[in-house]
Amino acid sequence: MNAILLTLFILLAFIVLFQIGRASELSSMLKQEEAVNTTRNKWMAWSFLLMIPAMLIGIYYCHIWFNGKLLPISASDHGKDYDSMFFYTLLVTGAVFLLTQICLFYFSFKYREDNRRTAFFFVHSNKLEMIWTILPAIAMTILVVIGLKNWFKMTSTAPAGSQIVEVIGKQFGWLMRYPGPDGKLGKRNYKLINDANNVLGLDWTDPATKDDIISTSGELHIEKGRPVELVLGSRDVIHDVGLPHFRMKMDAVPGIPTRMWFTPIITTEEMKKITNNPNFVYEISCDQMCGKGHYAMKGTVVVHDKAGINDWFSKQKSYYAANNAPAEAAPTDGAAPADTAKKISMK
Repeated sequence: MNAILLTLFILLAFIVLFQIGRASELSSMLKQEEAVNTTRNKWMAWSFLLMIPAMLIGIYYCHIWFNGKLLPISASDHGKDYDSMFFYTLLVTGAVFLLTQICLFYFSFKYREDNRRTAFFFVHSNKLEMIWTILPAIAMTILVVIGLKNWFKMTSTAPAGSQIVEVIGKQFGWLMRYPGPDGKLGKRNYKLINDANNVLGLDWTDPATKDDIISTSGELHIEKGRPVELVLGSRDVIHDVGLPHFRMKMDAVPGIPTRMWFTPIITTEEMKKITNNPNFVYEISCDQMCGKGHYAMKGTVVVHDKAGINDWFSKQKSYYAANNAPAEAAPTDGAAPADTAKKISMK
């Protein structure tokens, strides 16, 4: 409704300005053109001056309206760093924007055409050029360095004891693979991919693949307070793993694994209470146009506490056991499913 009213208001404003312009043309036919231009310049100059408070009021109300709505609550330790970087970037660029726009409107008023004043032609000043070149360069360098620091942290080697999850994109969904009791992800070979019983092309000649767990539901299960390293890839075209609540984003490229890590700090159940939304879910979005079904390529992240992640793993069966062995088959190391989950979660 607000968008409709805003559109009507803008349309009405254009109609009013058009009518004013028409009236101005008719008036120039009845009066001397010079007198009309003088009057027009006067009113235009005052309108530019009035734009300064109008702009400041608009910015203030936009800040009130978007406060807390522009970005979702940060749910990772990395997110806090990115929010801080975003705030300082907005502070610097916002201050420059306000200064330049206020000067623009004020100078349009102050230096309007006036028969009593002769125009001053300013040709060149090395001092001014040095100032408006060096100062922005320094400011931008600082902002870029802060951004690179956060980027290098996100893509650096994950801490020891991190949970490892492989996230593979395909048209149009997500596949998750978790290491078994050995804590290692087995080898994959794209030539072995078979949607019937080997969706990721696991190489069964590698013992490390026998206890890997694969989820085809599009859900990523991780633990609060424990670093998680995501190994990203793709089965077909370039996808992009977007985790807005965790402030993480990375391309999933076929044939070229990429990595990023973060530490979740708010469980899904806690976020439901914080947002007062019992249906809240963390979302995985594909942020790279990947085909006609791109709009529907969504997944979810479930952040558990320690007991919750152990319980989830206790209910999982290795992909090999589920697809290449009898239903009652135990994991390859002889451990029961519950023991397997315990080992996975404690690594």
